[in-house]
Amino acid sequence: MKKLNKVAYLVALATTATLAPIATTHAAGTITFGEDQYISLGFGMRGSYSRVEDGAGNGSSYSNDFNLDSARIYLSGSLNKYIKGMLNTEKSIAGQGFQVIDAAGIFEITPDFSLWAGRFLSPSDRANMAGPYYSLGGGYWAGIASRYGFNGGYIGRDDGLAVVATAFDQRLAYSFGAFEGNTTFQIAPVADLVESSRGSDGLMYAGRLQYSFWDKEPGYYGTGNYLGAKDILTVGIAGRTQNNGAVSATDQGKYSSYSIDFLMEKQNVGPGALSIEAAYYDYDTDGVFTSEEGDAYSAGLGYIFNEKVGIGQIQPFVRYQRFDADNNVDLRQTDLGVAYIIDGYNAQVSAVFSQLEETNESDTNSFLLTMQLQF
Repeated sequence: MKKLNKVAYLVALATTATLAPIATTHAAGTITFGEDQYISLGFGMRGSYSRVEDGAGNGSSYSNDFNLDSARIYLSGSLNKYIKGMLNTEKSIAGQGFQVIDAAGIFEITPDFSLWAGRFLSPSDRANMAGPYYSLGGGYWAGIASRYGFNGGYIGRDDGLAVVATAFDQRLAYSFGAFEGNTTFQIAPVADLVESSRGSDGLMYAGRLQYSFWDKEPGYYGTGNYLGAKDILTVGIAGRTQNNGAVSATDQGKYSSYSIDFLMEKQNVGPGALSIEAAYYDYDTDGVFTSEEGDAYSAGLGYIFNEKVGIGQIQPFVRYQRFDADNNVDLRQTDLGVAYIIDGYNAQVSAVFSQLEETNESDTNSFLLTMQLQF
């Protein structure tokens, strides 16, 4: 069991760093053809060096690995005032070639109400909507607590239709949709890949509701940290459910998950900006996967200094995650790190020390150095 979890942790370091939603703020080149007609092209990449305790092939030595965690091409366009779209790719998990992760038509009925159709990230918690490209510290995926990515298509995307809207001067943001949702847990590192009849072919329904008390947070794909650019006080709730959405080789049951998340960022707290985040999750698989149901928690604290050191700003941070599974195996991870912010989320590097704890297993210590660039 210990060896399996070490391998799973290595896989998580290498692959879940690709679970970021497509950027809405990355640098990109735009070609304009006319009024409300354009094509925008950009790309991003994440690379890392990791050193993981007992991660080597012999199971007892530290691993030392350089990884290209993510290589991504962003395409978006507008046909007219009402019809827009995006097509985005990510390198395959095997590292050979690219795979389409987002291919969606966006029908903007009004500035505050749109319909999304195709393949994209379904409504969920803030951590999943932001992903590692836009989260505190960079290169971070809250995969212990935020397990939404394990339900849906490739790296959390799914085929479906959703309403994406805002109200009350964009302070209230809400989204709701119906999705295929029939690949539950198939990409979880420690889960078996299951191909089984689901019985009734029910859809997965997902939704998110959030309210911003201070500065507004426009857009669907979210941001986990604003790097001192805004005063944020936002609370969000999310949920998803599917009959026969949890399928094993021998059983099937209803899948459901619910969460509440909180983000506060305040400028001019001393010589910089303070950020505090927290989230709670409840997962249920109707007893089919007891290792994937239970309660989860996450919290983070960051501080970014206003004054630059060289060409960038320094942002120390600490994070904590915990998942209390119904199979009585608890996972806990503590991260302590520092990020060097050169150009927002377009250019930054970070260094993180992590400790992973698991019931009845020895702790796993690791060091991760990441670089992120977007153009």
